[in-house]
Amino acid sequence: MKFLFTILLSAVLLFPSFGNIMVYFTFKINQDEIARTICIQRELVNNTCNGSCELQKSLKKLDSEKKSELNFKGNFELVYTQFTPQYKFNSIEFLEENQQVFTTISSKPTSVSFTVFRPPLV
Repeated sequence: MKFLFTILLSAVLLFPSFGNIMVYFTFKINQDEIARTICIQRELVNNTCNGSCELQKSLKKLDSEKKSELNFKGNFELVYTQFTPQYKFNSIEFLEENQQVFTTISSKPTSVSFTVFRPPLV
């Protein structure tokens, strides 16, 4: 399974570089159909073109697409900028209350509240 995936991924990555070959193979597969329907010289008696004019058009179209793609890549500029944010920290002031929140116990506890503390049952 890994071998099949590797071959498939390699073919997908290499496919754009085989553009002319793929155009030629599709032309050869469909050459009879192209010669009968699309070819400019199909109505001539001694047709020696056999659809090769359409092959030349397809190859020129592919080359022009590659050139336009290269022009686009050449016109593209990448500009790096450095952004250093400025942080401003404000100090936090704590307000002290005059009230006592906790009470002090000076004597020993006399009872235990079981609602809060429950020892484990064995």
